[in-house]
Amino acid sequence: MYSFFGTWPWYISGFSIGVVMLLLVYFGKTFGMSSNLRTMCTMLGAGKTADFFKFDWRAQRWNLAVVVGAMLGGFIATHYMSDGSGVQLNPKTIAELQQLHIDEPNGKLLPDTLAGTDAFTNPKIITILLLGGVLVGFGTRYGGGCTSGHAITGLSNLQLPSLIAVIGFFIGGLLMSWFLLPLIFG
Repeated sequence: MYSFFGTWPWYISGFSIGVVMLLLVYFGKTFGMSSNLRTMCTMLGAGKTADFFKFDWRAQRWNLAVVVGAMLGGFIATHYMSDGSGVQLNPKTIAELQQLHIDEPNGKLLPDTLAGTDAFTNPKIITILLLGGVLVGFGTRYGGGCTSGHAITGLSNLQLPSLIAVIGFFIGGLLMSWFLLPLIFG
């Protein structure tokens, strides 16, 4: 049964994203979260040391509002529009995580194995998180955008590079979840 204060069904969330995309196309804008890191670095003076950061960041101020809106929206949704159930996983997923010695998130976004206070004293977890962050950062720059930019904006604009990138995202996710994760935690 649908509850406004629970997880929204795909057809409401998907429709909302579609409306936002139509508005962005109408106003001649493109959406992507990773480009905001470049904008913030430029604002802080990174253009003095690298040509990559030499551009008119003021033209991207609207996209910074998207980031602030996403953070505020997440805060509001979590604290004022939640029924308290948190993230609900399929029981089969929970069983598969337990086989890898990863605890159930119990409504949280990440399990304590990966994001709890004890995780940050474990060199294995710290290495995984740092390596993952570097790979995501490198991949985002090398691929010319992040998952939101390619999967939402690029695909809605029928861009072939975005289709290739999204296929790569899925292949990478499958390889990680089915082969690498069991090697790391198994």
